[in-house]
Order: sequence, then C-alpha cells, then structure tokens
Amino acid sequence: MVLKRFWLVFLMVMLFMYAPIVCAEEQKDPLASLGDAMASVAEKSKQSVVNISTTRYVKQQPHPFFDDPLFRRFFGDSGQQQKRKVTNLGSGVIVSQDGYILTNNHVIDGADDIIIKLFGGREVKGRVVGMDSRTDLAVIKVNESNLPAIKWGDSERLRVGEIVLAIGNPFGLSSTITMGIVSALGRSGIGITDYEDFIQTDAAINPGNSGGALINTKGELVGINTAILSRSGGYQGIGFAIPSNMARTVMDSIINEGKVVRGWLGVQIQQLSGDLAKQFNAPDDKGALVVDIIENSPAEKSGIQRGDIIVEYDNKKVETPSQLKNLVAMTRPNQEVNLVVIREGKPKTIKVQIKELPSDTSKPESQPTVTVDNVLKGVSVQDVTDDVLQKLGITKKIKGVIVNSIDEDSKSLGILQRGDIILELNRKPVTNIKEYQEVVSKIEKNQDVLALIIRNKTSIFITIPAK
Repeated sequence: MVLKRFWLVFLMVMLFMYAPIVCAEEQKDPLASLGDAMASVAEKSKQSVVNISTTRYVKQQPHPFFDDPLFRRFFGDSGQQQKRKVTNLGSGVIVSQDGYILTNNHVIDGADDIIIKLFGGREVKGRVVGMDSRTDLAVIKVNESNLPAIKWGDSERLRVGEIVLAIGNPFGLSSTITMGIVSALGRSGIGITDYEDFIQTDAAINPGNSGGALINTKGELVGINTAILSRSGGYQGIGFAIPSNMARTVMDSIINEGKVVRGWLGVQIQQLSGDLAKQFNAPDDKGALVVDIIENSPAEKSGIQRGDIIVEYDNKKVETPSQLKNLVAMTRPNQEVNLVVIREGKPKTIKVQIKELPSDTSKPESQPTVTVDNVLKGVSVQDVTDDVLQKLGITKKIKGVIVNSIDEDSKSLGILQRGDIILELNRKPVTNIKEYQEVVSKIEKNQDVLALIIRNKTSIFITIPAK
C-alpha cells in the first residue's frame, strides 16, 4: 500500500515538472505558423506562373542621307528600310493541365514569336488562341500535358484587407513573390481598359509582373496582375489586377466561342450626381442614369426610358455606370434578367432579355490615312463619339477624330499621342474621318503640319515637322 502511494506521488510530481515543457513544445509561434503556411502556398503556386518572352520586328526608317541620289550612287541602296528586333518580357498563369495560359493582351500584342519559360527553366513555344484588348486579357496555348495548373478562386468573395500574394517575373526575375493586402475592390474609371473592375493591391508589382497571378492565402487565383499607378514607372504601392471571375469568363468565351461574347442592353448611361438625383427625385446618387436608348435594342423593347435610374441588375446593386457595364457584358446573350429602375421617384421592376453585343458597336472602327507619304503616314484615327467623350471625361460636344494608333515608323510618333483628338490640320477643320482623309491626302511629303488637338481636356496647337 505504501509502495503504491509512493509511485502515485512520484508520477504526479514528474507530470507536474514536465507538463509545461511538453505543452511549450506543442505550442507553435503564431508568426511561425503563418510563415510556414505562406511559404507552402507560395512554393506550390509559383510553379503555375510562367515567364513570357515575345519578339516582334518593326520597320526602321533609313537615314535621310540615303534619299540623296548622289549619296546612293557611291554607297548603293544599303539604306533601304531595315527591320529592328524588339523584345518584351511578361508573365502568364497556367490555368489547365493541357497547356492553356492566361496573360495580359499587352504582353503579347503584336508579337511574332512567343517563348514560354516554364517553372524549372524549360522553354516551349506558345501560340495565341485569342486576345481581348477591351479587358487586356489573352489566352496562349502550349503543346504540353500534365502541367501544374493553378486552382481558381472566387474574386467575388474577396474582402478589403485580405492578404494576397503577387507572383510574376518583374524585370525578368523569375518566380518573384510579393505580399500585400487587398486595398480596394471594384476600381474603375482609371482609363486602362474599356471594362474595368480592378482589384487594387499594395503587393509590389513592377514591369514584368503583367499577366502574373494574384493569389489568396489558399493558393487560389483571384486576379491577373495588370498595371501599376506610378510616377516613376516602378512600384509605389498601387497595383491593379483583373478579377479572376472576369478573367475566367473572357477566357472561356475565347476558347469555346473563338471570340469574346458579351451581353448588350443598348443604353447610354452616365454617373448620377447629387444635383441630378434631386432633379430626378432619386433617394441618393447611386445608380446609372439612362441618357439615351439605342433603336431596336433590348432596352427599347423592354420599355426602359430616358431618365430611368438603374439601381439593380439581376439582383445585384448598381452604384456606378461602370458596374452596370460590366454586369451586362458578363451576361450570356438571350438570358432574361430583372432590372430595378427609379422612375419619377418610384422603384419599378423591368424584365429584359439581353442580346449579344453587335460587332459594329463593340469597338469604333479605326481607319488609317489614305495612302500618303507625309508626316501623318501610319496614323490611324476614328470618329469621336459620345462614348469616346464620356470615357475621356469631356462634357461638351466635340466633332473631330481621335488618334487610335501610330505606327513605329511614323514621323508623328512621339509628337501625336494615342487619345489625342484632332480638330484641325493646317487650319482646316477636321470633323470626321472623311474630312481627315481629304485634308491629309493634300499634305506634301516635306510639309510641316500644324495641328489643333485636345489632350488631357485642353486644346493646344502642336507642330509635326517633316524632318
């Protein structure tokens, strides 16, 4: 009996002495646990992010000396137009085991050759499946199998303050991972793309990160890194990513339809200000104010009227015009949805059948100049429309043409800019593409051009020299 008590006391003493040590060993430092978890997520996810190297060849103008017959007599025609090799680096995300890769449109735009560098260093050739400049997304395919595809996440479930990781190849440094938080959601009106619903993050994003992955703490893809807001060209704490839900919709449409199929409502809308809200007897300034309705559109057929304020679309609250634009675009054609509008101060529910966005309204047609050999050679323009003015934030009615693109070998490159609105050329008014082409066709090869343009909402004169 005494012996039993002795052993019982002995065991209790030992347990008392060593229990704190065992508990301390079993308890883990919370920071260490977080670090281990993030390292595991990063290790697995970075295998799905690739380096994209593109090459394109641009024509290079010969030196003006070669225009001199005497010079060419002695040196021959070696001054003929040459091609210059231009390379670019970006990132991409493997989204399927059979070789589909998602990236930004601007990473591969104009590329003649695309080389994909997989995790581990192996290089394979990629081909373009489809591109969408309106969301800045593109799909590439490589002839590989059993690739480490990333897991899709639901960007709708993201919350401001949530920890995210950005994975890419900034400045060519492969598999670079940076950490931050979701700074804001639903960013629009930035002017990067036509359809904007960006995730804003302070995870470091630099040149070369474009097309890379933004992932959550589960290692799920929640965004495609696209752009930064910076005065220096480098990281300054504000980066933007395309939400994964939007990216997946565009990608599926490109792969399955061969193009991006978008929904179409057929209204012109504007932001509702406080003053306008009072005029239309609305409870607040949330919603999209209908200013015009396109003939024979779904909106007209459903009875939507000018002055209606759309505050709800398919059971989702509408606070801004850009939000409505995105919701309509991501709706499958022929789908019937319910809209709630404020009409004369009272809510009204309207059923509308969404149709496919017509190709002629999806993007204004750009036109190159007529065949000319002057300083405006290689400049493509399009008519200024209400949509263009609204996007540029210009409220007054303006007639002119807007610069859509400028060729690398054009003498206007670096003087004119994409987005400039041309009002006059050599004191002659230019109100549409037809007038623009008539004026441009009469400009001589060695003639300087005086242009009246609108840039950053300000009218200025600029000179485009012939030499």
